[in-house]
Amino acid sequence: MDFQAFLSFDRAVFEWFERVFFDTGLGALATPFFKFVTYLGEGGVFWILLGLLLMVFKKTRKCGFAVLGALVCMMVINNLALKNIIARTRPFNLEQWRDWFVYPEIVPRPSSFSFPSGHSSSAFAAATATTSSKKPYIYIPAFILAALIGCSRIYVHVHYCTDVLFGALFGIIYGLIGILVVSLIIKLIKKHRPENGSRLKTGMYNFFDV
Repeated sequence: MDFQAFLSFDRAVFEWFERVFFDTGLGALATPFFKFVTYLGEGGVFWILLGLLLMVFKKTRKCGFAVLGALVCMMVINNLALKNIIARTRPFNLEQWRDWFVYPEIVPRPSSFSFPSGHSSSAFAAATATTSSKKPYIYIPAFILAALIGCSRIYVHVHYCTDVLFGALFGIIYGLIGILVVSLIIKLIKKHRPENGSRLKTGMYNFFDV
């Protein structure tokens, strides 16, 4: 995939971040904030923990399953397949960009490929899956955090803006897939729930009675 057509746009976004934060002194406040936010998205750990927490409560259990399902989908399609097939070079490794920007060394340089952003994909996959809870106090903060994580990847100069935008788009798709698959699995489990069974078996089916 040829990303040359995106370079002028990606460069303009980087220049905007440079002007607003690095050239004005706001970086002294913004850098610790974005560094913290970007680490929240590291390895999808925060979102995995959120999914597990949601599974604890019956009212949000289906949502918790959807979050974890979306993250599995993201890991397989996004990180194992798309990143390695597309193989886009990170900004700090692209020769042209070395003449335009200095890598700020806010976070260590990732060794994986750049497109699409894994942080953005996992964040938006999980945030989209939380909409299945139908609880605004869950999914609105999730989307706000997802957007901040995406911005943080540009701020720390490890992703182009287009990596983040496509990562968010793919993440929404993974989230919808997670919701759909979990809904189908739960319907199937309920359909085959036995009338009578052992206490253990009954308890297992009750766990999915959401």
